[in-house]
Amino acid sequence: MGIKDSFTDIYRSREMGVFGSRRFARWFSANESIVNRLGFYQELDGYNKRVGTAHFNSRGDLLVSGGDENQNIIWDWETKTRRLSYDSGHFTVQDTKLMPLSDDKKIATACMDGYVRLGEVCEDGRVHTKHLGSFDYFGVRSLAVEPGDPNSFYSCGEDGFVRQFDLRSSCARDLLHCSRLSKGKHNPHEMALSDIVIDPRNPNYFCTGGADAYARVYDIRKLQQRYASRYLDEPVDIFCPDHLIETSNIWVTGLAYSKSSELVVNYFNDLIYLFQKNVGLGRPSPSSTLPQDIDKPQVFLGHSNTLTATAVSFFGPNDDYVMSGSTCGHIFIWKKNGTKVIRVMNGNADQIEPHPNLPIIATCGSEKNVKLWAPIANDDHSLNIEQLMESNRKGREKERQLYLLHSSMYDMEIQMQPVGEEISDSPCLGWDID
Repeated sequence: MGIKDSFTDIYRSREMGVFGSRRFARWFSANESIVNRLGFYQELDGYNKRVGTAHFNSRGDLLVSGGDENQNIIWDWETKTRRLSYDSGHFTVQDTKLMPLSDDKKIATACMDGYVRLGEVCEDGRVHTKHLGSFDYFGVRSLAVEPGDPNSFYSCGEDGFVRQFDLRSSCARDLLHCSRLSKGKHNPHEMALSDIVIDPRNPNYFCTGGADAYARVYDIRKLQQRYASRYLDEPVDIFCPDHLIETSNIWVTGLAYSKSSELVVNYFNDLIYLFQKNVGLGRPSPSSTLPQDIDKPQVFLGHSNTLTATAVSFFGPNDDYVMSGSTCGHIFIWKKNGTKVIRVMNGNADQIEPHPNLPIIATCGSEKNVKLWAPIANDDHSLNIEQLMESNRKGREKERQLYLLHSSMYDMEIQMQPVGEEISDSPCLGWDID
């Protein structure tokens, strides 16, 4: 038996009853050696430009991808073959998802041109593309699909709106308009949003984040009771490390929920933090005095998030691991309990997607393909992880100093600007990098 076949044989043994489902999950979660053997498995080639998004379907047998050209591809990833390829109607696909319980015949897509579309696979294999909404050329950054619902999903984007789409309806619904928080109050300025995720334990709750340091949690039941106004923004809870409150050079690039409602947040120019459900700052005045007995979030050290909007995800049947790409060109995997780095792999990964059942990871973001990672590698002792982590720490400090320099120049420009003339917004380094 070849080493590349070992992980699939383990999984098939589970399917045949050699391992019970619960026993297999416990074994995988406790077996750190499986994660330590993760390495490059194969790549899915089919694009001439950058691939920016890739997601498995709920069963894990298919994967959908999109990027800087208009083609969406559905892959049989195990055989590296295209199941379907079609023109999405976008010039740049920012996010794409296979709708659950749709027999993989409905594909939602979002684009930086402000359009959200649905691809529907017809009986003859052709794909009919349906326009669901366009939003004044503000880029739509992220989609969140409601678990087990083939008709409902959310979007967020650079105009600060969260919208709900029901495929049985003819139009999208504005749920809220996210505004900046400053000194404990809502600021009417628009705040670009980068990511949105639904709590799998309670799909009534979703979290979104973007161009400030606060991850906001909302209750869909409360939002559906009224129409969204331009400044409606009523989160039920807010999460932020206390030392990042009121910072201006830190913002959210990636979010993920665990099956037990833990929230992990990846920050531009900072670190990754994991929040338990009971450590929120409340609503909606995060700059007020923090409770003294509140638990601090777990902190995951080592990676770098300074040039691109890097995602974050849980990994493993019981979400025992946290993983993220890094500006340094490596993939980091931490043990959730204890936050220890247990695996670092050489690879670019702005987007990182765990398989729903197998110990397999899909990554993409800066190259013209999707890469798959599986437990097939021998231990690599050539990488000096401590040195890499220190280099990333120094890189973050350098980026912060550059931001402070740009901010100081911006403040001087304001002071010298004649009264009545407009100037551009304060710099937001790296935000426009897809």
